[in-house]
Amino acid sequence: MPKMTAARAAAEILVREGISHLFGLPGAAINPFYSAVREQNRLRHILARHVEGASHMAEGYTRAAPGNIGVCVGTSGPAGTDMITGLYSAAADSIPILCITGQAPVAKLHKEDFQAVDIASIAAPLTKAATTVLEPAQVPGTFQQAFHLMRSGRPGPVLVDLPIDVQLAEIDFDPDTYAPLPPYRPAATREQAARAIDMLCSAERPLIVAGGGIINADAAELLVEFAELTGVPVVPTLMGWGTLPDDHPLMAGMVGLQTSHRYGNDAMLASDFVLGIGNRWANRHTGGLDVYRAGRRFVHVDIEPTQIGRVFEPDFGITSDAGAALRLFIEVARERRAAGELPDWSAWSTSVAERKQRLQRRTHFDDVPIKPQRVYQEMNRVFGPDTRYVSSIGLSQIAGAQFLHVYGPRHWINCGQAGPLGWTVPAALGVCTAAPDDTVVALSGDYDFQFMIEELAVGAQFNIPYIHVVVNNAYLGLIRQAQRNFDMDYCVQLSFDNINSAEVNGYGVDHVKVAEGLGCKALRVFEPDGIEPALEEARKLAAEYRVPVMVEIILERVTNIAMAGADIDKVMEFEDLAEAGELAPTALADREA
Repeated sequence: MPKMTAARAAAEILVREGISHLFGLPGAAINPFYSAVREQNRLRHILARHVEGASHMAEGYTRAAPGNIGVCVGTSGPAGTDMITGLYSAAADSIPILCITGQAPVAKLHKEDFQAVDIASIAAPLTKAATTVLEPAQVPGTFQQAFHLMRSGRPGPVLVDLPIDVQLAEIDFDPDTYAPLPPYRPAATREQAARAIDMLCSAERPLIVAGGGIINADAAELLVEFAELTGVPVVPTLMGWGTLPDDHPLMAGMVGLQTSHRYGNDAMLASDFVLGIGNRWANRHTGGLDVYRAGRRFVHVDIEPTQIGRVFEPDFGITSDAGAALRLFIEVARERRAAGELPDWSAWSTSVAERKQRLQRRTHFDDVPIKPQRVYQEMNRVFGPDTRYVSSIGLSQIAGAQFLHVYGPRHWINCGQAGPLGWTVPAALGVCTAAPDDTVVALSGDYDFQFMIEELAVGAQFNIPYIHVVVNNAYLGLIRQAQRNFDMDYCVQLSFDNINSAEVNGYGVDHVKVAEGLGCKALRVFEPDGIEPALEEARKLAAEYRVPVMVEIILERVTNIAMAGADIDKVMEFEDLAEAGELAPTALADREA
């Protein structure tokens, strides 16, 4: 049996589990692992500037393509604690990432050694498993189990903590005999599928709610096939956006308190049956349950058994991988159609499509300073249907979800439940690393952008080009809007007169100078007619220089974006409806306008 260090065994296993990239920072307690990676020379390492950034890069990398698992690496102590936010974000959205940390020697774990922290206990609530490996011979099995857990059932992150002496110890390990463990994914039964289709067929105005579980299962094509077979309109959740193209006739729009469409909420309120697949009934999707559930029956399909009934009790629940359930739904629906037992819902789907034409929000504003709605109109004009958007949280993300157009799975990449500020830059770098030939466009408000702005240097150093649209109102805009309920505007203004940059006086930070100082290209726009040329120029600069390109758009200081506080039937609209013909509902029409 060949002998090698446990650290080298870990590196060999990563390659055999399909890993090609690592995101992280070396340090004393993890250097044996880095030494093994260098000697092996089969893993590409991206050097982050902050370990939390590395964890978000890993998450973006996972989200970008089916089967990907991002790996982040850090040393002992604060490196692990810095990655906790990344583990939380990944766990909340069912994203598998592997976090590898160094650790003090085993004999000193209880002696308060330098940077010796019980990271496994800290990370345990936010991972599928968090383990400090105490015996070198357990390293191969621990990594094998880590990948098995990440891929089985509801996906999620795992942390493996490696004491330095464990990494350095020699073990017997033959990588040529290593094989990944097959993942476990629950599947619906034929009887369950038949019951769900029976309930669907009894409805007059049914909807399908398509969640992120469909994307995790790589089952978007099956969803489209099922929707087209039945003629049932689809409501994607924010995490499921792109499972059905935005210009598809059965795309009913998103539902919710914030990242929603007027026509989506209207369709939900008119429905009498909802088939939820791979979704978790997030509160910003449902709003108050009394309104959301009134007058309609629910079937819930989820890969995690304990998710069924967590938010509310459905009329029927199915524990299943989304793809496995959809395959059976298609099979049963085809049989019902052949037997003439599948209802004709064309009148209902036509009424849903009519809502989509009638209930568009206005975007065409010529105001200076720029209104944010105009930004998204121009983004739709410039960026094609293959664009991948990356965003985290705030008014910029909410407005982006209301106005942008998405046409495929993994083309809207967004941290959902956790929503950490600063996520966007590192996540975009991870997405670009996984999809280097695609157009990647990140979207941030000024506050989100400032949180982890240092990670732009990673894109410059490793030639990872993407376009970052920063909408700058020098405000914590979402919090400012929420403070209206308290009749205050308190500690949310980011504006100040910058003594080094008169051009941005009243807006504070000169993001152009900062981005350029980090090795990137940057543009600034003050007038709406300048948005489209700047975005086109950004594409050219990214292609030419192979670095991130920031486009900062100076907005009016205060804009209230449509949203509700409690119920989806009480969304407050702050602007008039779009006039007929002003706002095209598809990017194709936008580009032809």
